[in-house]
Amino acid sequence: MKDDVWPNDPTPEQIRRAWSATVSALPVGTRITGQVVDCRPFGVFLRIDDAPHAVGLADIGSMPHGASLPALGSEISGVVVWHTDHNHQVRIRFSEWIDRD
Repeated sequence: MKDDVWPNDPTPEQIRRAWSATVSALPVGTRITGQVVDCRPFGVFLRIDDAPHAVGLADIGSMPHGASLPALGSEISGVVVWHTDHNHQVRIRFSEWIDRD
């Protein structure tokens, strides 16, 4: 993820320190909303509403055939499907991708 993606970015240290609270606040199955802050070849990063130190990632591997990536800055909704402890990311599946299955 680019260093200059989010205004008022949480630092890696803030993200790491908040990880336990993030996992508790956003258990698997939690519906979330957020804003797309970066698109990469492997996935879409988002800032999760009401979780300022959380890094959300929607893996492109979960994108249905024929779906398109959301635009940078788009408001998006989805569901938490996993937590990756090694890099402190909340894995998200976008609602529009779920609805297309």
